[in-house]
Amino acid sequence: MGVRIRATGTSRSTDTHSIVEHSGRAARNCLEQAGIRPDQVGVLINTGVFRDSNTVEPAVAAMIQKAAGIGLDYGKNDPRTFSFDLMNGATGVVNAVQVATAILATGTEHVLIVAGDTHPSLTRSHADTEFPYATAGAALLLEHVAGPEGFGPVHTVTAPGSPAGQAYVDTATMGTVGRGLMTIERDPDFEDRVLTVAAEAGRAALAGTSDARVALIASTPSAHFPKRLADALGLDQNAVRTPDLTDGDPHTAALPLAYARAVENADLDGFTHILFVGAGAGPSAAATLYRLPGEHAA
Repeated sequence: MGVRIRATGTSRSTDTHSIVEHSGRAARNCLEQAGIRPDQVGVLINTGVFRDSNTVEPAVAAMIQKAAGIGLDYGKNDPRTFSFDLMNGATGVVNAVQVATAILATGTEHVLIVAGDTHPSLTRSHADTEFPYATAGAALLLEHVAGPEGFGPVHTVTAPGSPAGQAYVDTATMGTVGRGLMTIERDPDFEDRVLTVAAEAGRAALAGTSDARVALIASTPSAHFPKRLADALGLDQNAVRTPDLTDGDPHTAALPLAYARAVENADLDGFTHILFVGAGAGPSAAATLYRLPGEHAA
């Protein structure tokens, strides 16, 4: 038994900068692609970090669940969908895969993972020109499968010492505009420190797979980070698959966006596995090897 990706959904339009709306759209698109009803989703996990107006409560997952049209009825015999936020930066989607695997083992039919970030001001103007993250939503629908395909174990690595970066609302200086601003700081060696833990986690996930043909989907703190990681792991540069980075780093949504793009463009043909690596400011990383269905093998 394994856990596989049943369908994906994405949202990157510019008519809104609300991550609740983008994630809700991605979730709806994902369910449409899969051909399943909202009541067949047992759990929704939101991994986004930067949210509308710096919302703290209620859980953004509940707001996304409403925007997605999941579990809106609450009659006596209606099916229930539970939702929660799982925030661990750029590693969040991989962490959510690990949690979803445990949930699906209990008999839950489907788990929906949503990801995405936005500037808290809900604008993309001169006020946030230094904000490094793109506004985008993405979703992965996971289910149990009897065959051998699906996710392998999740390997996590956290480096000792201080974080390589941090984001916070500076309440001492932001005054009444704090809900629309966010301070982001990165050490000069941010990317190198993140690369070190990403490579360690990736090697652990690749152990014992010398005969596999592996595509790499990784976090994108910079456009060249996935290729640097491929070099560190001894993977071919042509094996790297990335999301559209025109608008910047999709952050928590980078992995599902890259996977959806690769599937849409038939860029996984000839590969037997995908190595998913999420890595962020901790510096920390999480990696898992995903075995593709047999038709993708050459």
